[in-house]
Amino acid sequence: MSHVFHRHLHQQPPVAASARGVEIRDVHGRRYLDASGGAAVSSLGHGHPDVLAAMHAQIDKLAYAHTSFFTTEVAEALAEALVRGAPEGTSHAYLVSGGSEAVEAALKMARQYFVEIGQPQRRHFIARRQSYHGNTLGALAVGGNAWRRAPFAPLLIQASHVSPCYAYRDQGEDESFEQYGLRLARELEEAIQAQEPQSVIAFVAETVGGATAGVLMPTPGYFKAVREVCDRHGVLLILDEVMCGMGRTGALYACEQEGVVPDLITVAKGLGGGYQPVGAVLAQKHIVDAMSRGSGFFQHGHTYLGHPVACAAALAVQHVIQRDGLLEKVSSDGLFLQRMLSLSLGAHRHVGDIRGRGFFWGIELVADRASKTAFDPALKLHARIKAEAMQRGLLCYPAGGTVDGLAGDHVLLAPPFVASRNELVTMAGRLAEAIDAATAPIS
Repeated sequence: MSHVFHRHLHQQPPVAASARGVEIRDVHGRRYLDASGGAAVSSLGHGHPDVLAAMHAQIDKLAYAHTSFFTTEVAEALAEALVRGAPEGTSHAYLVSGGSEAVEAALKMARQYFVEIGQPQRRHFIARRQSYHGNTLGALAVGGNAWRRAPFAPLLIQASHVSPCYAYRDQGEDESFEQYGLRLARELEEAIQAQEPQSVIAFVAETVGGATAGVLMPTPGYFKAVREVCDRHGVLLILDEVMCGMGRTGALYACEQEGVVPDLITVAKGLGGGYQPVGAVLAQKHIVDAMSRGSGFFQHGHTYLGHPVACAAALAVQHVIQRDGLLEKVSSDGLFLQRMLSLSLGAHRHVGDIRGRGFFWGIELVADRASKTAFDPALKLHARIKAEAMQRGLLCYPAGGTVDGLAGDHVLLAPPFVASRNELVTMAGRLAEAIDAATAPIS
């Protein structure tokens, strides 16, 4: 009997034994093509020699130093690299151990900013339905997935939720993309005005929606309109790029592609590529300056902030991405992957939408394409697809509750940036086979 408290208590997952490149092997020798990078984590795949060498070197030099006593050369170097590539005005990186931790820190950073500048009445966050920002209580509170929130609702801080940018289901037939985005921005403005005057701290959004809604792409101009609304009301804009950032969409920061500069950005997953737990909050200079002029410190912290080995891994991952031109590869091969998915699944009777950018794609499943009717949640189609895919040696990232937290199914693909075009073809083909097998008994 396993003594690991597994995610699912009625089944034990296969035991992973080794991994190299875009492939994982279990203890029985079965090979799995990692088409989702775990959970959009493994940007360089597994066992990259440059990253392993950097980690070994750092362990030999210094494995740990608490940030209340020391900074480290590698933490300073990582922060410098992140800020150098970040949107204009970014001045500092706060280094943490993962995505939920990054979001939690960003929420507290935003609150403390207003305390420091003499606006302590600001206490309210606004986010979007069907968003996911992490599983710590603060991150879960701003998250908008009904199923994940429900058991813990009595413990969560109050937050408001507006519509996601979900063009496939919510854009009107008579609306252009721009008009749809402006309508959503007006909804945000109304939500701000519905609160007490100057009580809103920030609007929190995934630049590209991730795990709970299956890669929701912002429509052209949406985030620019959102930024204007936030500016009018003195509200901060926090963009969550834990899943979509660090090159996943073909840009180091996904917000670059939207032409918008947020006040705070959270990153994790692809930052360290899975080699170590690591995340960061990227802060604009005015946020840091307010604390510097005021209390002089950020009233927050964790034991493993700026962990030297995690920083070494992340720095090596980002160095390889830049050196090997992987952002350009993700952009060009992302178009190739889109074509392969369209060829394999575009005409499938149960594929309603294929959406994404770079190496970040979502496939939404429907019972009927014309009406966009979702499958009965009791069928657990997403779980069937995952099982069928694993039988075919494919790892993908399906989820349920796509539409409203309860109904709807999608599959998320986020292959390692180093995946070859032949491997991308294989991924699309195996996924099509898995979807065929999973939907055949319930069509």
